[in-house]
Amino acid sequence: MPHLTSRDAANLFRRPPDRFIDVGEGEVAYRKVGDGPDVLFVHGWPVSGATFRHLLPRLAETFTCHIIDLVGAGESRFDKDTRIDIAQHIENLRRVADALAFSDFAVVGHNSGGMMARHAFASDPRLRAMGLVNTEQPQGLAWPFRRLLLMSKLPRFPDILGWTVMQPRLRKHSMLLGECFTDRALIDGEFEEFFLSPLHRDAKRRWAAGQLVRSFDTQFVSDLAVVHRQIHVPVQLVWGEDDPFFPVGWAREMVETFPNARLHVVPKAKLFCHEERPDEVAKALASTLLG
Repeated sequence: MPHLTSRDAANLFRRPPDRFIDVGEGEVAYRKVGDGPDVLFVHGWPVSGATFRHLLPRLAETFTCHIIDLVGAGESRFDKDTRIDIAQHIENLRRVADALAFSDFAVVGHNSGGMMARHAFASDPRLRAMGLVNTEQPQGLAWPFRRLLLMSKLPRFPDILGWTVMQPRLRKHSMLLGECFTDRALIDGEFEEFFLSPLHRDAKRRWAAGQLVRSFDTQFVSDLAVVHRQIHVPVQLVWGEDDPFFPVGWAREMVETFPNARLHVVPKAKLFCHEERPDEVAKALASTLLG
């Protein structure tokens, strides 16, 4: 395939998806790029598959990259009768893997996408390898995450979120998005275009973002230690060293909860280390994703 540039990768998410996958509760938006062994990319909250745009030019020459927008995010299709919660997303991921007829695949999950991928595929015989980037840990939830869950209970939380993310100074505050990046300038530009502006202008997507965080069941976090023991494929953890949401110290401890895992720490990076340091993150993931 022709070399995929960073501009090409970003433009993938400015065009309509390749197709939609009906998962029973809504339709997942789906894009594919690259050539080689299959890798499924699973995003977290409150972003979409476009969060992996910087990784794609670095991985698409080696892998066939399957990128989805979970129901409620990105270009997915749903309405206000659609069930949107962690348990449903886990089931939807299994339906996506079945619809794509994978016989052998790896998965890369970021943030809560990594937690959902572990629950969805822990015992899947088709799974070849797993890459986890700054995601939930069995030790529990650190204070910034717990604070978000508390804030989500506020009346009209989705509308408050949609307004504040488009206030350039407010959104960079540590109470909002300021602790997601070491370089807070990255909250502007494409991050605003792909994730913040849609939350601001689309009431349905604000509702969906609110549904997911308000319904967040911490039992899925508590169960991770048990789930990890069921994952016998190679697991590569990649961690932004300064992430306050998922502390790197807990990530070092978490390595021992898997039968076969290792950790790569990315210095001077936080929650979105794959957007801040894509070269390093892609290099850390690549050999493990081959299985």
